[in-house]
Amino acid sequence: MSQSTLTPPEAPQTDSGSPLGNGLKQRHLSMIALGGVIGAGLFVGSGAGIAAAGPSIVLAYAASGLLVMFVMRMLGEMSAANPASGSFSVHAERAIGPWAGFTAGWMFWTLLCVGVAIEAIGAAHIMTGWFPGTPSWMWVLVFMALFCGSNLAAVSNFGEFEFWFSALKIGAIGLFLGLGVLAVLGLLPGTGAPGTANLLNDGGFLPNGVDGLLVGLLASVVAYGGLETVTIAAAESEDPVKGVAKAVKTTMWRIAVVYVGSMLVIVTLLPWNDPKVTEDGPYAATLDHLGIPAAGEIMNVVILIALLSAMNANIYGSSRMAYSLVSRGQGPKALGKVTGRVPRRAVLASSGFGFITVLLSYWYPDTLFAWLLNMVGGVILIVWGFIAVSQFVLRRRLEREEPGRLVVRMWGFPYLTWVALAGVAAVLVLMALGEDTRVQVIFTGGLTAALALTGYVMQRRTAAAAR
Repeated sequence: MSQSTLTPPEAPQTDSGSPLGNGLKQRHLSMIALGGVIGAGLFVGSGAGIAAAGPSIVLAYAASGLLVMFVMRMLGEMSAANPASGSFSVHAERAIGPWAGFTAGWMFWTLLCVGVAIEAIGAAHIMTGWFPGTPSWMWVLVFMALFCGSNLAAVSNFGEFEFWFSALKIGAIGLFLGLGVLAVLGLLPGTGAPGTANLLNDGGFLPNGVDGLLVGLLASVVAYGGLETVTIAAAESEDPVKGVAKAVKTTMWRIAVVYVGSMLVIVTLLPWNDPKVTEDGPYAATLDHLGIPAAGEIMNVVILIALLSAMNANIYGSSRMAYSLVSRGQGPKALGKVTGRVPRRAVLASSGFGFITVLLSYWYPDTLFAWLLNMVGGVILIVWGFIAVSQFVLRRRLEREEPGRLVVRMWGFPYLTWVALAGVAAVLVLMALGEDTRVQVIFTGGLTAALALTGYVMQRRTAAAAR
């Protein structure tokens, strides 16, 4: 990254002179907001949380969901007041200083690029299962080329891809919940109402005690990642202020229905220690239990859609974050060129880093790739911490200077802001205490310190040059 002069935070992207497009419609933003959190982490990764926490996984998802609601409300407040393609990175720079925007922005960029690799590998694994004998690298190349190409075109292409991907995911979840509720009530043909047997038997509601609940809590926090992209996308919508406000407001209760509702249906219908929950995934295991034909293949299709949707969104989000950072003098100037109202060099750089990460997973799965995975393990929590601190500072500033721009307001300010910040700190402490997650805290802490130091040095040099 160049050590060019740090410029003031970018102006709100509502300006008519913005070099980026405004091709995203309200329907795009609403689907990006809701579909962004419905990924493979929910469909597959939640199985590990259920195996650890048992029926209390419902409490884990409810607690972490409440934290995410607070974070998104804070982010929605700031993004409605100042829509920007850099989202929380811009807010952190305005509230705390350039070093904070630099740190939060490049941390999130790294997280998204590594996420592209993970999703590409997962999607390729499904395709090789359907087409035996085909090399997985071929599918990775196909998917990377497809979504890099779609992001190089007009932003409306990204919006359309995400709209239909999200619609399919939401439709699948809605069908699952509908069938599940009928089965719980004993109204589905061939099934009887299970009552509370699976919730209270086999060790009770907390079969593995508080330790198991904490493992489930950590798993649920990771699964909620992805909502932040909607505040990045809002800057390229027809009406950024109205768009982000509506998207954030309407998504809050839907998160509870999708996540908490799904977990409640699963642990009510299935014994939490059923091996199929982790082997096949909780959703496939539940559909199989209900006698739905080809349940496994149905879920493979849904998971593939979720993975491709996440790839598309991560390439978009990482490219816009990189563009925003460069536009503020916090990255290589070459990535700042905009062609056809799209930052195509940033798209290529973000896609290229993602593809390199895929190669690392093949060449060094137990060394470099494992190191990358550990390095980004706690990034989302650090980002949430920056969001909470930024909202606290900017809310005070807006109330004094421009109260009319507070279109979305954080509930119970400042008390719930402090609660959210304490929640983020508590999860990080729990990760540090856990044997399996401690290494992630260490690696993420190292990345945070390195970027913060770099950003601080750049900030000092800029200040010295200005004197």
